[in-house]
Amino acid sequence: MGRGDRTYEIVLWGASGFTGALVAEYLVRNHPGVGLALAGRNQGKLETVRRELAAIDPKAGDLPILIGDSFDRASLDAITSQTRVVISTVGPYAQYGEAMVASCVANGTDYCDLTGETQFIRRMIDAHQADAERTGARIVHCCGFDSIPSDLGTLMVQEAAKERFGAPLAEVKFFAGESKGTASGGTIASMLNILEEAKDKKVRRILGDPYALNPEGERDGPDGSDRMGIRFDDDLRMWVGPFVMAAINTRVVRRSNALMGYPYGRKFRYSEEMSFGAGPRGAIRAGTVAAAVGAFVTGASIKPIRTVLQKTVLPDPGEGPSREQREAGFFVVRLVGKTADGQEIRGRVEGQNDPGYGETAKMLGESALCLARDDIAAPGGIRTPASTMGVTLIERLRDAGMVFRVS
Repeated sequence: MGRGDRTYEIVLWGASGFTGALVAEYLVRNHPGVGLALAGRNQGKLETVRRELAAIDPKAGDLPILIGDSFDRASLDAITSQTRVVISTVGPYAQYGEAMVASCVANGTDYCDLTGETQFIRRMIDAHQADAERTGARIVHCCGFDSIPSDLGTLMVQEAAKERFGAPLAEVKFFAGESKGTASGGTIASMLNILEEAKDKKVRRILGDPYALNPEGERDGPDGSDRMGIRFDDDLRMWVGPFVMAAINTRVVRRSNALMGYPYGRKFRYSEEMSFGAGPRGAIRAGTVAAAVGAFVTGASIKPIRTVLQKTVLPDPGEGPSREQREAGFFVVRLVGKTADGQEIRGRVEGQNDPGYGETAKMLGESALCLARDDIAAPGGIRTPASTMGVTLIERLRDAGMVFRVS
C-alpha cells in the first residue's frame, strides 16, 4: 500500500501515557479533521483516553484503537503499514523504541518522537540509515522541547543571515532563559536510563562526543565539550551556566548542518547554556543551578542514591504536571549569532505553556502533521527537524502560537 493510500494520516503510539494523551488532546482540539488512530498495548486505557477526547469533540469517540507491543514486531508492522506517520511517545526510547523505528523503516512510514537520548539516536543511525534512505521513511527524532527550539531557532537565524548578509553565521550561541515548567516521570525515567547505560564505555564515548550524531566519516569539527562552568556572556550581558539539554540539542543542530550539506559552514560553532540575568543576583543563581545540576547527575549516577531518589523524590512514569501547572508554564530562548566578520543577528523562540508538556505536545503534533500533509522534499533517513521540515514547520508553529522572531 502506497503511503498516500493508507488508512490513517497519523497513529499515536503510546496514546494512553501522560505525554501521549496530551498530544492526542492537542490534535483533537486544534485539528479535528485529522485521520488519527490511538495505539498502545492496553485496550482499556486507550478507551479511557478516547472517552476523555470525546468530551472535547464527540467525533473523537469514534477514533480507531490499535493494539500492539513494543517487543512484538508483527503487531508493530500491522500498525505502521496502515499509516503515513507514527508519533511515538513511548519511552525511555532506548528501552522501548527500537522495534517501532525498525518497523517504520521497513514499511516506509514516517515517524517522529520526543527522545532526548543521544545513545538511542546513534544506534538508530547505525542500524537503519541506509534502509530508511531506501524505503523513504523519514525518521525524525527530537520533535519536542528537545530539540525544536534549538534546531529550528538556529535555522531561523541562519536563514536571516543569508538574506541580510549573504553569508551564514559562523557561530550561534543558544541561551535558555526565563521558564516555568515541571518534569514528568517519563522524562525522569529517560534521564536515569541514560545514566545507567553510561556505565558502558562505548556509550560514554558517544555521550561525550560533540559530533556523535553526525554522519559516519564527518564526526569532527571545531566544537568541544558542552560548557559546564558559569561565566558572564558579553554579548547577552548576563551570567550563564550549564544547560542540561545541551547534551542532545547541540548534537542535533550539528547533524542538521551535516545532513543539509553544511549550509552553516564546516567550521560552524554552536553552544547552549542557561541565562540567569545580570549583576550579583544573576551570578548567584547561575552558581546555585550549576551546583544543583552537578549534584543531581552525580547522585543519580550512583545506584543506591538513584534508588532512594526514585522511591522518595522523583515522579513515577505516567505522572506529570496538572493542567493548571501546564497552562501557567512558559519558556524563552535567546539566540546570538555572528558571521565570520562580526555581523550579528539575534533570535528569540517562546512558548506559552509548560515547555516539556503543553508546548511539546504542540511541537510534536505539528511535526507529525507537517510530515503527513505538507509538501516537504526531504528524503528518507534518520533525520532532524530542521533538515526535514525546516521553515515549513517554523510557520506551522508560528500559526499555533509559538514565537520565532529575528531582530
